[in-house]
Amino acid sequence: MKRIPRLLVAVFALTFILAAVAPISLRGQDRSAPNANTVWVVADGKFEAEPDTALMQFSVSAQEDNLQAANARASKAAEQVRQLLRNNGLDPKQAQLGMFSVQPVYDYKNPKRKLVGYRVDTSITIKFKDFAKIGPITQGLADMDVTGNQSLSYILDDMDSAKIKAVEDALHRAHDEANAVARAGGRTLGELSYASVDAYEQPRPRPMMMAKAATMNAEATPAPTEEFGAQKVTVMAHVNAMYNLK
Repeated sequence: MKRIPRLLVAVFALTFILAAVAPISLRGQDRSAPNANTVWVVADGKFEAEPDTALMQFSVSAQEDNLQAANARASKAAEQVRQLLRNNGLDPKQAQLGMFSVQPVYDYKNPKRKLVGYRVDTSITIKFKDFAKIGPITQGLADMDVTGNQSLSYILDDMDSAKIKAVEDALHRAHDEANAVARAGGRTLGELSYASVDAYEQPRPRPMMMAKAATMNAEATPAPTEEFGAQKVTVMAHVNAMYNLK
């Protein structure tokens, strides 16, 4: 009688075990099978929060005939910005430098592409909580002849608490919908057995650039942002929930 190799015997044994166990495992993982004692609902919720932070962005640009003069003018402009922030109770270290570039400027109408100077560009972003500072800072930047591309937007730093409120609203809606289904079927809604949530800030239009205003008497004309309220931040939540039925 020929002897069967041990490896072949092991393969046969493993195949038999998998054939016996696999159907049970698959049935246990099938979550798509209908269950008459549960109800599945999907709901959306939202929370509109007052913004707590102003985000101001602007650029500083200086162009001169030579590189040294361009750098000197850019440095002077940067010091003016720092002083403007100090005058309004802000630490210049709160401002963040997003970009700094030095580029040659050419006259492309000239066939030889003549070098006519150098340009220094800087982009600056600053966040602050006191909205009363927006008007003076906006006007101060507009009075400088080297600043431009001003934009203002309102954001929410404390996003976590807003997300929780949006999730609570979504779960409340989910519970009401599930309860309505249970009543329609002559059943009573039981406890929540499963839920998945996703909370996010609703996309908002990009802030428009503020055109550079001509120098004017600040006492006669208020800043463009004066007396207007800040746009609210809308946080959305999406909930998938399953409830038991009694």
